[in-house]
Amino acid sequence: MTSTVPEPKQGATDDKGLVEMAWDPITRIVGSLGIYTKVDFKNKTVAECHSTSSIFRGYSLFMKGKDPRDAHFITSRICGICGDNHATCSCYAQNMAYGVRPPHLGEWIANLGEAAEYMFDHNIFQENLVAVDYCEKMVSETNPGVLAQAEKTPAAHSDAHGYRTIADIMRALNPFTGEFYREALLISRLTREMFCLMEGRHVHPSTLYPGGVGTVATVQLITDYTTRLMRYIEFMKKVVPMHDDLFDFFYEALPGYEHVGERRTLLGCWGAFQDPEVCNFEYKDMTDWGRKMFVTPGVVVDGKLVTTDLVDINLGIRIMLGSSYYDDWSDQEMFVTTDPLGNPVDRRHPWNQHTNPKPQKRDLEDKYSWVMSPRWFDGKDNLALDTGGGALARMWSTALAGLVETDEVLSTGHSVKIEFPKTALKGPASFEWRIPQWSNTIERNRARTYFQAYAAAMALHFARKALVEINAGRTKTWETFEVPDEGIGCGFTEAVRGVLSHHMVIRDGKIANYHPYPPTPWNASPRDAEGIPGPYEDAVTNLNIYEENNRDNFKGIDIMRTVRSFDPCLPCGVHMYLGDGKTLEKLHSPTQSMTGE
Repeated sequence: MTSTVPEPKQGATDDKGLVEMAWDPITRIVGSLGIYTKVDFKNKTVAECHSTSSIFRGYSLFMKGKDPRDAHFITSRICGICGDNHATCSCYAQNMAYGVRPPHLGEWIANLGEAAEYMFDHNIFQENLVAVDYCEKMVSETNPGVLAQAEKTPAAHSDAHGYRTIADIMRALNPFTGEFYREALLISRLTREMFCLMEGRHVHPSTLYPGGVGTVATVQLITDYTTRLMRYIEFMKKVVPMHDDLFDFFYEALPGYEHVGERRTLLGCWGAFQDPEVCNFEYKDMTDWGRKMFVTPGVVVDGKLVTTDLVDINLGIRIMLGSSYYDDWSDQEMFVTTDPLGNPVDRRHPWNQHTNPKPQKRDLEDKYSWVMSPRWFDGKDNLALDTGGGALARMWSTALAGLVETDEVLSTGHSVKIEFPKTALKGPASFEWRIPQWSNTIERNRARTYFQAYAAAMALHFARKALVEINAGRTKTWETFEVPDEGIGCGFTEAVRGVLSHHMVIRDGKIANYHPYPPTPWNASPRDAEGIPGPYEDAVTNLNIYEENNRDNFKGIDIMRTVRSFDPCLPCGVHMYLGDGKTLEKLHSPTQSMTGE
């Protein structure tokens, strides 16, 4: 078990009075993320930040030469957390490359699976990992004055969640002993069951394929899913107001806290939940079916929605190196020079990327991370987009676009409205997520709560649509296809923590090039070739410190809250590349005898 408070590694004090402090690895996340800072304790600010990852991503290398039909099974192993998101995105890319359109029912089932995944992952991360940063134990160790104020502050929505004061909420979040902490763990089991009903197993789906799904669709299947969904919806009627009370309190208790983790609003969302009545997975129609997704793709710059066009989004992706451990590919082969619409494709686009690993010693002044630096080119600048932890970008883009309208969800142009029906113990409920003033730590966390509600509401819509197909006798869930000798495909969706794309090139019926780009490299990227810091680095640099501890007892809670608000997940780098392969070590597994002979 990791400690609730990672102890920072303290280094020397430089000639400017800055103290070198590092958290490596960051706890309560998955993977090997290190945050290296210089802290100005005199002025209570973070003067400098570097984000590092010590594990290499090798999938783009060993995918070459594989049968394209294996792509989703292989890439789901990128991550033990959101492997199903990778499998889904890979199937989207394959659908395009093969020219196959799944039956409507197959897509509704895939949407139900992905909705369950958002509910599961956001719930367990928010309540059992992020919330620890705001629990009574943590706040008592870092901001005892804030806890004293919380004891005297009534919770505005206590009638909805049952906690009288903010301090009562904090106590309920204490790990292992807190009432709400334990309740959230139980709820997460329901959502995992929901996923497995749709896609066979979690986290590597066994019934998800290009062309659809292998799930046997029945009324009973949808009923089993929906009964669990309604229990989750009842839970969310408590969660949303509880988190609003907690996060609003931090703004009140710590004036200026709105600037903690704040960065320029540069958000990317690649969209989620296909509408099978529109989506044919053909590139030439991608602009239209992309805008019909039930989470609207978009790029938000300084609060303005600059595009909702997946073709524009695709063509704007640039993979830069800068401070990462790779050699460039500027003199290597271009796989795709123009897209299917005739638009030029850049050399730094994932279709044309080559992965040339160059291991070396970490140097924070030069090369210091295995994560590359994805950027989005807006026609003038290569923008360091972030995902806002996934939920913030999704809600912001969807709200501004105003394109989503179902019985339960409405995007208004400035907000997202969510309607829940009556459940076993609670009446109907309405929630509205409004576009915030800041892209900061608190709002990333708040959006995660609201997107849990969003996913649950959309699941009601998908379940109804699936039942229409089943009751009409349209129970086919998979369509046949053939793998072409030559082809390209791209898939776009949202992993739980943000943008996810898969780009594939097929030659001679085999994979010639394959590049998955999950949210990790977007958020955790180091400084790029132009010296632009990645989002973690940007959000932590110049961060004001509100922790009450002195230098000797410093926990770095404001830094940790900021980094975790992005929902870091580093397993996208879990496989090492060893050239042609070599034996590292041979181990003998002993038998049951005492001697092991």
